[in-house]
Amino acid sequence: MNPTFRDGWRLGLPYASVAFLMSGSFGVLSLQAGFSVLQTIVASAIIFAGSAQFAALAIVTVGGSIPAALAAGAMMNSRFLAMGMALAPSLPGGPLQRALQGQAVVDSSWVLGGRGDGTFDRWIVFGSTAPQYVAWVAGTVLGAAVGGGLGDPDRFGLDAIFPTFFLGLLLIELRNPRRLVAAGLAAALTLALVPVTPPGVPVLAASLAALIGLRTPRADAGPGGR
Repeated sequence: MNPTFRDGWRLGLPYASVAFLMSGSFGVLSLQAGFSVLQTIVASAIIFAGSAQFAALAIVTVGGSIPAALAAGAMMNSRFLAMGMALAPSLPGGPLQRALQGQAVVDSSWVLGGRGDGTFDRWIVFGSTAPQYVAWVAGTVLGAAVGGGLGDPDRFGLDAIFPTFFLGLLLIELRNPRRLVAAGLAAALTLALVPVTPPGVPVLAASLAALIGLRTPRADAGPGGR
């Protein structure tokens, strides 16, 4: 096993514990929404995206259509467009090979794999995602198996885990002043759009703040550029 992959695995373990708890809640709520055990497990194994899965589930639960749920999930995951473009130069191979490697990216592994200079260590990305995927599927299996036994996730405060998880990732990134500006703009867009747009649209609009990173030359670059 690649030693850097092992380092990534260790870094990903704390996030895996969060994934296990959240996917257990998804398993329970999915059954309550009318999905079968198999459908619930397959959804987590294929989609592997907490925010998108919960957004889609919320729409189905209140009587929304499957196409509307899929559209909301796609918009919730739109942030991966910017993340993928940033990661691409650090991945070897042609477009198809890079696309396949990019499937391993989740929010935490993208942050953990960043070297701080705009490049990424792909083995840290792969290694830190691996335990999270295992935990996400395992938690879904457990939640689907026990059915209503876990009850409402609010009962255990599990509804606060996901926002706290993303806040932790954000705080890591805010050490860079330019990222602080992007985060402030994204927050402003989100607050403005949440009351007036469907779920997912605020995330899509807020991701445009990442375009601040395209400004050249880099604000933190020295005389030589990088």
